[in-house]
Amino acid sequence: MSELSDIRALLIEPHSGMRVSLHNMLNLCGITKIEHGLSAGTAVRAIQAKVFDLILCEYDLGVGQDGQQLLEDMRHHKLAPLSTIFIMVTAERSYAKVVSAAELAPSDYLLKPFTADMLLERVIRALEKRKAFVEVHNLMEQGSIPEAIMACHHGERDHPKYAIDFMRLRAELHVIQGEAAEAEELYKHLFELKAVAWARLGLAKTLFMQGKYQEAEDILKNLVAENSKYMDAYDWLAKTHEMAGELPEAKEVLDIAVGVSPHAVRRLRKLGRIALETGDIETAENVLKKVVSKAKFSEFRDPEDHMNLVNALVKKGDTEQAKSVIRDLEKNMSGLKKTAAVRAISAAMVHAKTGDARLAEELGAAVVASREDIGLSTDAKLGLAKSCLENDQEDNASEIILDVMKNASDQNVMSRALGVFESAGKGHIGKELAQRSQKEVMDLVALGVQKAKQGDFRGSVELMSAAARKSPDNPQVVLNAALAALKCLENMGWDQATGEQARHLIESARRLDPMNPRLKAIRGLYDELQKKYGITTVRMAK
Repeated sequence: MSELSDIRALLIEPHSGMRVSLHNMLNLCGITKIEHGLSAGTAVRAIQAKVFDLILCEYDLGVGQDGQQLLEDMRHHKLAPLSTIFIMVTAERSYAKVVSAAELAPSDYLLKPFTADMLLERVIRALEKRKAFVEVHNLMEQGSIPEAIMACHHGERDHPKYAIDFMRLRAELHVIQGEAAEAEELYKHLFELKAVAWARLGLAKTLFMQGKYQEAEDILKNLVAENSKYMDAYDWLAKTHEMAGELPEAKEVLDIAVGVSPHAVRRLRKLGRIALETGDIETAENVLKKVVSKAKFSEFRDPEDHMNLVNALVKKGDTEQAKSVIRDLEKNMSGLKKTAAVRAISAAMVHAKTGDARLAEELGAAVVASREDIGLSTDAKLGLAKSCLENDQEDNASEIILDVMKNASDQNVMSRALGVFESAGKGHIGKELAQRSQKEVMDLVALGVQKAKQGDFRGSVELMSAAARKSPDNPQVVLNAALAALKCLENMGWDQATGEQARHLIESARRLDPMNPRLKAIRGLYDELQKKYGITTVRMAK
């Protein structure tokens, strides 16, 4: 096939002999544009630098991340376009590892030994499917979700071989749009056409989005009862329990899931967090040690993993091992934005347990560091506020909780923030802060509206965008900033920078609150303005 000669391939294999063998196989397939990666780290840097059509990745990459963890990072951080074919190569017959790789949905995976003809067959099959989906994938990466949905309709008609796949993707796109009712109807139809588990899982997701947690739970429980290795169903069942406030049940589900597939870092991380919240310190310690070990070599490692492990060890009473974890944090996470704040929070935990006089100093340092835009999680901030409150630093606790409240993504976060003061017998302060946070947001919105009414549309955009930068997880603030940008475009004419800003804000709001009733109207206004000004959609930078 002449198409094969144009393919850009990345071969990820640490052993030189096997690398040469796989390289020769690719050559025999007609693929000659080949680059090599010897580890997950070098592979990530190569993938960030250029686009590859095919990634052929060995599962066992030696020291550092394995192929499954690399794929997990690629999917989570959207390192490669949707068109990239990822084929996992492994001689590992251990089912736990194979299922971990399979649940991340590589394009295919090959068990050694295999021939060049077998590899060629898999590549051609993947290329054929990619060609059928190229238009949909391009529209998705441009952010043109309604157009992608329409392209799926056309795909079902033009490529009947992949009709079920197009319908499945169309349902997922409705979910992305926050159109749960449309997705629910489509998943029900898919289930009638073909009784496959993923159609029922999709239906459960749409019910979850609509707050129908019991109905979602019933479907998910049946799914895992019928197929004990359906990992996505476990994750959504745990999520459903968590939203219903059933943390012990969520932990039990994740315990089972990790037993089936023990290598997915994000699932382990979630289990560790919930184990801490439920007081299961032994599970938290064991799981969080695995998280720190597995994430250590990731290009996207998170210092908070060390902090959570310190928390578990301190609660266990093992302050010496906690200090060792902090030293490892300082050594291996230096230079990352979060490290200073996380180190200070971790040290404060140890000092609180040992009665060290440096406690107040570390808490103060952590509060100062947390004021910066470093991506500190809500969990970390709430933990820091609680420590401040327990150690007579009420002003610092109030500052942090106010920040959390202004940036709250949903009512659950607000309730947890209020709970910090309520558990300390100071619920009235929490309520005052909640009222203050709501007033500050409302005042800011009112000022933005006033500027727009006065004709200062760019001033309104500047004000609301600043608010969105301070509260990036608050969907109402983000939507107001998007609306300000759209009103500016509507009244001042189109400019590329403001148009891109509006799109990014809409996409952020969609991720935060896909069921928000304002989202569809704001997205519709954006589409109308593009048509009005004859703007061709361009792919957004990742």
